Amino acid sequence: MSAQTDISEDEETIQINIDYRINQAQNDIENYDYFEAQKKLEDALVLAEKIGNKQSIGLIYSKIGKLQYIIEEPDEALVYLFKANEIQRIAKDDVNRAETYKILGNVYNSKKDYQQALDYYTSSKTLFEQEGLNDFVAEILLNEGKTLILLENYKKANQQLDKSISLATRYDLNKILSSAMIHNGLALAKLGNIDSGLKIANDGITIAKDNAFNTVLSNGYLILSDLNQLAENYKLANDYLKKHISLSDSLLTVKRENLSPEKRIQVLLDNQTEFQKEQAANLEEEIEANSLNKLTTILSIALITILSLLTLSLYKNNNIRLKTNNMLHKKNGELIIAKEKAELASKTKANFLSTVTHELRTPLYAVTGLTNMLLDEDPKPHQVQHLKSLKFSGDYLLTFINDILQINKIEANKVDVEPEVFNLKKKVTNVIAALNNSALDNNIQIHFEFDKDLPENYHADQLKISQILINLIGNSIKFTKDGDIWVRVYKLQQDNDIYNVRFEIEDNGIGISKEKQEMLFESFAQGSIQINRKYGGTGLGLSIVKGLIEILKGKIYLKSELGKGSTFTFELPLKYSESAAEKPKKVEYFKNVDELDLKNIKILVVEDNKINQMITKKILNKMGLQCDIVDNGEAAVDNAKTIQYDVILMDIHMPGISGLEATKIIRTFNKDITIFALTAVTLEDKMHEFDEAGFTDIISKPFKQEDFEKKLYNALIGDKKKSTA
Repeated sequence: MSAQTDISEDEETIQINIDYRINQAQNDIENYDYFEAQKKLEDALVLAEKIGNKQSIGLIYSKIGKLQYIIEEPDEALVYLFKANEIQRIAKDDVNRAETYKILGNVYNSKKDYQQALDYYTSSKTLFEQEGLNDFVAEILLNEGKTLILLENYKKANQQLDKSISLATRYDLNKILSSAMIHNGLALAKLGNIDSGLKIANDGITIAKDNAFNTVLSNGYLILSDLNQLAENYKLANDYLKKHISLSDSLLTVKRENLSPEKRIQVLLDNQTEFQKEQAANLEEEIEANSLNKLTTILSIALITILSLLTLSLYKNNNIRLKTNNMLHKKNGELIIAKEKAELASKTKANFLSTVTHELRTPLYAVTGLTNMLLDEDPKPHQVQHLKSLKFSGDYLLTFINDILQINKIEANKVDVEPEVFNLKKKVTNVIAALNNSALDNNIQIHFEFDKDLPENYHADQLKISQILINLIGNSIKFTKDGDIWVRVYKLQQDNDIYNVRFEIEDNGIGISKEKQEMLFESFAQGSIQINRKYGGTGLGLSIVKGLIEILKGKIYLKSELGKGSTFTFELPLKYSESAAEKPKKVEYFKNVDELDLKNIKILVVEDNKINQMITKKILNKMGLQCDIVDNGEAAVDNAKTIQYDVILMDIHMPGISGLEATKIIRTFNKDITIFALTAVTLEDKMHEFDEAGFTDIISKPFKQEDFEKKLYNALIGDKKKSTA
């Protein structure tokens, strides 16, 4: 992989020189000329730093790290590879970073840190797959297979090696193919399939022989020796072992002959004692020959000793510094891997939530839709209570789904603050009134106190404040019976028009033990399994409360005693507003629209679920609107080409082409038509896909009737009124 980047015309020649030296160094490595390879890479590094080409610098560091790994200097290799990884990460050079991760995996394999090696192989494979370089994935799968064999996980090794063989065959990668077949033979034999293992290993040896892959062949002979020993073919096992030793010795001889001068210096340092003895013996002979040189000889010996000690000291200091650097680079590399794993886990979690919530919302749309229809169609008196219970269950399930999505949004920092003018006293009063029936069912009396010195009108996010109060007061109602709840709102302090307001929700219910209080604000946390069974709930409410309060820049406190009750206190900074909140006017959409105008409106419903088709059609009919229905994306595109629709209600997940693809196609020949995504997908991570596809807006299933009518009215009637005004 050569280094390419945006460079000026003046730097083009230097870049050509850099690429040439990198390629030549690679050839030198393949020819075991390690000293020349290192020299060319160092020259290339100087040139790359001269023009500031980060991509080339990262690639060269990676190549030097690979060279150090080959000459069996793993610690030095790690230093260069961690540098390469950091530069490539900043430069977003994912292709070469994937190669660096692969080499890091190889280095950790050589250090017998197999789990760390597998982590780097996984990161390498992920990046290669993201770039669509499946031919490079073949080698990673081979390396994973080898490592898993060392960990004695033969089943997983067999799976990875099978995948490697498949990719290597597809892309004519004979060296990888031969090695993967040989190692897969070992994995199969360890799983008890000795005959199959021998056959595939022998086939791999044949490919290695035909292509003179000597390193693969040497390892293959050793594996065949082991396999034949397992098959009790001891003579063949001995023959293959001899072949392995012979070929391995010849490869080792070539490698030793081409070690770098730095490696040779290392050998000299290791043999410093012998060198000193030899020099001392020579000096003693000179002393005997010429007594006049005695003083000079002693001084020479002393000087040599001092120099030797100094050399040894410098060498040890260098080793200590190198190990420290290695440790720092290793930790940095581990942090990067951990970050990438976390990002991958977050992405997987988002996709899982998207799928699960969609699958839950789709049938829930049918449940809530049919229940509302039946309640509107004058049911028999004895049926009303059953329908209301069904509606309650549907609403509860929808609340649970929304809570999960809310937690996901809070954790991803994707909740926006939407301030508006509102009356705080009325807001708290309305929340209490809405929850009062539940309180009366538990024989609870709610007391409300509002500080007379506290203004009533504020400019803040009233919806989030309502949600906090509903959760906290609802929580007190759930865990209190035959008691009282006190809701207090009062002023703590004032800074110009910012009031620090304290809210207290106190009850005399069952209370919370001290050990449970510490984890109460965590997701899915409750007092105990017994409490969960007795009182129900998901354990998400308080986690949502804490997240919303932090978003509003507030604080929350808890004081509770088991058997005596609990007090939840939270403080919020609220901006005072002189003007009072305007009372929203209730709009009855389509009520005053002429029937003739409604008959001329053409709506296309694209939905594959038969029940949902019926529900959507009935909702539209009640509004005086007619519609055509199709159950797939292809039919939607065909209808949109031949019929001039005013609105298309498009489902997303359908057989054949999806709603996203269908919308993209429709936008190629009709830019102006209103297309609503009528979908159960609500995760913000997916919303950009709807924008890119060309949807006008999104209507989430199951929807509120009023919201659905409002969006349709604005699209069909509202825009026409504006244009004629």
